[in-house]
Amino acid sequence: MEHLAILPILIPLLCGVLMLLPPISGQIARQRSLSLAALGVLVLITLRLLLQADSDVIQLYVLGDWHPPYGIVLVADRLSTLMLLLSSVLGFACMLYACAGDDRQGAYFHPLFMFQLMGINGAFLTGDIFNLFVFFEVLLIASYALLIHGGGKQKTRASVHYVVLNLVGSSIFLFALGIIYGTTGTLNIADLAQKVSQLDAAEQAIAGAGALMLLVVFGLKSAILPLQFWLPRTYSAASAPVAALFAILTKVGIYSILRVFTVIFGEDAGALAQIAIPWLWPLSILTLIAATIGVLAASSLRQLVAQLVVLSVGTLLVGLAMARSEATGALLYYLVHSTLVCAGLFLLADMISRQRGKAEDRFVAARRMCQPVGIGIAFFIGALAIVGLPPFSGFVGKALLLKSAALEGEAAWIYPTILIGGLAALIAMSRAGTTLFWHTSREPDSCEPVSRLQLTAVFLLLAISPLLVIFGGPVSDFTFDTAEQLHNMSRALGPLLPGGGS
Repeated sequence: MEHLAILPILIPLLCGVLMLLPPISGQIARQRSLSLAALGVLVLITLRLLLQADSDVIQLYVLGDWHPPYGIVLVADRLSTLMLLLSSVLGFACMLYACAGDDRQGAYFHPLFMFQLMGINGAFLTGDIFNLFVFFEVLLIASYALLIHGGGKQKTRASVHYVVLNLVGSSIFLFALGIIYGTTGTLNIADLAQKVSQLDAAEQAIAGAGALMLLVVFGLKSAILPLQFWLPRTYSAASAPVAALFAILTKVGIYSILRVFTVIFGEDAGALAQIAIPWLWPLSILTLIAATIGVLAASSLRQLVAQLVVLSVGTLLVGLAMARSEATGALLYYLVHSTLVCAGLFLLADMISRQRGKAEDRFVAARRMCQPVGIGIAFFIGALAIVGLPPFSGFVGKALLLKSAALEGEAAWIYPTILIGGLAALIAMSRAGTTLFWHTSREPDSCEPVSRLQLTAVFLLLAISPLLVIFGGPVSDFTFDTAEQLHNMSRALGPLLPGGGS
């Protein structure tokens, strides 16, 4: 049991390596079985870690017995285990969908998928920001290959922008790490949280510059305005299971902002306290406005869902900008909801595209789908959930965020932008449903049927939205306790330094 914390990294790593070796290499049936089995086990392990964290146990896993702040450490607390469970459930559903045939479009899909998950899980678990950079690079390298999986001009064009931007982001990340290490002498998150408040005036200015460089990097990863322009094109070009998995990549950026700028540069950081907040406020509002315009301008369902991802990022940024535990708890609830529902809608867009012939998922009149009932029900659930209408989790998440805007000045900005964004999403999804399901020109002469695996994957993701409402009490209790642990320095950092306990 004491080694559970490293298994979310080891399992996808070992499975990815095994799939590159005979007799599994090139055997698609064996790769599918191994992938689904590994991801199923990963869901159970991350659930066990979350239940352990719920009892207020922070597990510190020290690699090589080099204790912090010098060695590599993994931290399984409430926040990291919540994100691990989210990535595991999402990965299982995406793999289930891919096993219906998308994994045959090119080579090495399954090992690349596993390496991607390894990088994502490592980013959530790491206890120092240098290894956050390392795991960022692992997940980015895998995402480069997954993006162009299956080939095609559109994927290649999108991948060029994506790769160049992330290479620039990685360079800035390295510069920021060098600056912070040079001023503090450490990159361990818990150790940094203690040392940044003790810097002299000159060191504070340099460390502050490094912190803002980190904000730029995390803003690029999470698609904050003006760094969001790459996302719609990239996500629209990727294959359906890859785009659905990519729904969590922006949340890796949000997670990093939350972890670094709450724990290290939070309210106890002295002169550097809340250094990101003056930037997050205007960026969150502007991101919401830009995404609202993008949602209304989308010409296909894939583009619309990609813009909805940006809209969800803007909503999450509002919670970050409030910098209070109540807002963070609401943010985490909404993060789980938006990740899974957007992923389900990416998969749904692919099914619709396959059944409409040359029109694909564009908002134009086309032939009637041959399986409109099942797909229509899934679209109806997904549309209500992502727009934020009751009785789905989007409504609860937005209501919690709006309730967190206790200050009059905050409410004046937050209420209109979030509500107008939701109205724009409602208009866009209504237009999409009307065009895709009602504006049909003829009966289908031939149609590619949707497999049971594909439908199961979509309904698995979308069904979590009403479940988040049915079990809203325990889920919100967990997210608010997670926020309290994150904002309470003694609870967040006590066990993570020598002599701190667990």
